[in-house]
Amino acid sequence: ARVQAVVATSPTYAATSPVLADARLRGKVRVIPLGIDEASVAAPDSRILARLGLAAGEPFALFVGVLRYYKGLTTLLEAARGLRGRVVIAGEGPEGARLRAQARALGLENVVFAGRVSDAEKAALLRACRAVVLPSQVRSEAFGMVLVEGALCGKPLVSCEIGTGTTYVNVAGETGLVVPPEDAAALRSALARLLADEDLAQQLGAAARRRYEALFSGGALGAAYAALYAEMAAGR
Repeated sequence: ARVQAVVATSPTYAATSPVLADARLRGKVRVIPLGIDEASVAAPDSRILARLGLAAGEPFALFVGVLRYYKGLTTLLEAARGLRGRVVIAGEGPEGARLRAQARALGLENVVFAGRVSDAEKAALLRACRAVVLPSQVRSEAFGMVLVEGALCGKPLVSCEIGTGTTYVNVAGETGLVVPPEDAAALRSALARLLADEDLAQQLGAAARRRYEALFSGGALGAAYAALYAEMAAGR
């Protein structure tokens, strides 16, 4: 209540947060998203593709992140059943053993667990994939930086509507596809559509890249924070 301004990372989160709805903050909330300076992205190490058994040009859906309870990965594994195409899960975390056990129980031969990857390996996977998927199902996923990474690389995005920044990064029908949380059938349909339709994937990916440049790039964020600091300094 004492500050001049509070920065929320998306208008969606600002509108649905009970904390930011406090009357004492009225007029103080500004929206400046999270983002990535493209110059900071590592050069890709494409050797990981061969290590994971991915053929050159093979379309696959990519998840990157810590394997936590709120990432919706149990639903992603359910969605992979019957999916024509592979799903690569890059990362480790507390849910790793349980997810691998689930994949074995389901007999999923089209799911590849990449384990922990380096920044260079992540860059290679992001550039090689057909689509980036983030199936997080609860508000613990406040933003979803991997969606920004996918947009930077010009990839279509698949995420769930959970009332947070994920739907600010990924605009349904514009930069990718948005499905209900914990709906394996809807998630499977979205992934199948992008894996089968390269033209659609490229169209959505190009729009995702334009949105990255306008909102989530280093230049865009630098300008937004410079304007905020100037406003705050003028008001002192």
